[in-house]
Amino acid sequence: MSQIVSGGSPALVTPERLRADRRSRRLRDAVVIAVLACGVIVLAALVLVWGTKFTPLDQVIAALRGESIPGVSFSVSTIRAPRALGAVLVGAAFGLGGIIFQTLLRNVLASPDVIGISSGASAAAVVSIAFFAASGTTVMAAAVIGALATALLIWAVASKRGLSGMRFVLAGVAVAAGLQAVIAYALTRTDVNQAHEAVVWMTGSLSRSLWDQLRPIAPILFALLVIALIAARRIPLLALSVDTARALGVREQRDRLLLIVLAVLLISVATSLSGPIAFVAFLSGPIATRLVRRPESRPFASALVGALIVLLADAVSQHAFPTAMPIGVITGAIGAPFLIVLLMRGRTRV
Repeated sequence: MSQIVSGGSPALVTPERLRADRRSRRLRDAVVIAVLACGVIVLAALVLVWGTKFTPLDQVIAALRGESIPGVSFSVSTIRAPRALGAVLVGAAFGLGGIIFQTLLRNVLASPDVIGISSGASAAAVVSIAFFAASGTTVMAAAVIGALATALLIWAVASKRGLSGMRFVLAGVAVAAGLQAVIAYALTRTDVNQAHEAVVWMTGSLSRSLWDQLRPIAPILFALLVIALIAARRIPLLALSVDTARALGVREQRDRLLLIVLAVLLISVATSLSGPIAFVAFLSGPIATRLVRRPESRPFASALVGALIVLLADAVSQHAFPTAMPIGVITGAIGAPFLIVLLMRGRTRV
């Protein structure tokens, strides 16, 4: 085999050279993923030691082991630890779910927080609070059901004349606009206390990421992440032509549907814990795509990028302002300019 180089002379590309190039790409991606994983660990450690006052790392480790340290055990074990764990799980779920949508639909805008799936969870949660005085796990269950129902509605609308990425995005934007009207109406029917709780489901926050909420959700999110990461290994095969994919034994429709369902479950369960944290799912995929070269590495990298974004945004929202802010405000401020630049450049294809 040969290829023409810029000078016009052919350069022989041997199988050994191709294998070496693949090894180089694999090694580079492994290094990038290792760096991202270390970044997640470091940021999570900072969340544990950094609160209203600094706590030495040795005391944090002792508190996590179950030792009773006055003034430390409660703040670390009860408040900071579940918040850090929730940030990692939620961020990874948003990042992985986002890149699955964007890759399968071949459109960067086909992100759950842009096309309205997160809005479906928010609308269901706010309606349950406003009209049924729901709280706790009931609201979380309503959010999951709302996200799933919204995804099904968007799919039904978008696939009526053949599914495409842009049609899916347009259907999602239209559905999201209707859901925002539902949220606005529900807020007019709430009292002050209910409105305060409903705001969490509109902006996103980790304030409810405590052990009582995490215990039922963390195992589910972790299991979904593992299953989705394994299933996402087939995404590069789905990018091939139909005939080529079938020749390789890929059941395109089944695999595509499985991945979409997993992505919706990831987003809905994560949203039930934190509310819709804006633009995390939207940003993680493009950032991961620029960091790693192999398509097989992108889902894992995107999950780590999502965890990093949520951890960093949570630290900024808690400590960079005189009054703590919802994390969704920070991610929204970061993501909105990125979306504007993307639209101005017209780069929406994955």
